[in-house]
Amino acid sequence: MKKWLLVIALLSANVVMADVLNKMVLINEAKKDVGEMTPKQLKTLLDEGEDVIVLDVRESEQRAEGSIPFDEFNKENFVAITRGNLEWKVAKKIKDPDARIVTYCRRGGRGALAAEVLKKMGYTNVTTLKGGLKGWVKAGYPVKTGLGEVILTKEK
Repeated sequence: MKKWLLVIALLSANVVMADVLNKMVLINEAKKDVGEMTPKQLKTLLDEGEDVIVLDVRESEQRAEGSIPFDEFNKENFVAITRGNLEWKVAKKIKDPDARIVTYCRRGGRGALAAEVLKKMGYTNVTTLKGGLKGWVKAGYPVKTGLGEVILTKEK
């Protein structure tokens, strides 16, 4: 009986590990396909007032953590569509297939997959934010929260 439980446990662990590896393969392929923009590059585009759509594909509860800041002058360039609803809602929110779009999520995986889907849907100028919102924060850039714009730091 113990041997069977051990075999079942090992097989389950292999299935879980294969699932994680398959996801990472898909994410890495998507990143290669669409490329990644560094937080510094995106910050420069935003500071210079370049026409770029910043697409947040996180779930609503994750968006409550904060987002890349925008103001009244560029708020129409900041769009939120969850990854699960992207294919159904993006055409209504982003009508120009040639618009420059930078997707992001919390760490970068879903953002890369979303950018790849957008490219397959005919959007021609799509990339993803390297490291997602965490990469943005790690680069020292502010996050817009209910308390205003804050810079998050790691406690030492």
